[in-house]
Amino acid sequence: MNTEWLTLASMGGTLLYALMGVVIFWVSFIVVDKITPYKLWEEIVEHRNLALAIVVAAMCLSIGVIVAAAIH
Repeated sequence: MNTEWLTLASMGGTLLYALMGVVIFWVSFIVVDKITPYKLWEEIVEHRNLALAIVVAAMCLSIGVIVAAAIH
């Protein structure tokens, strides 16, 4: 069995790229939240706007795919 992927360097790289992806995702979400005319989280949670929640979910998935492709 090949255990080269269990080295400390590869595990550290994986954790670094995962952390970098999460940070890039959250920064991009904050930027999108700032350029919209209302607060996304408040509109979804307090006002229960289902249509906006679906649009934000699609945006989150697309940003995640873009970040994953850029890191990969």
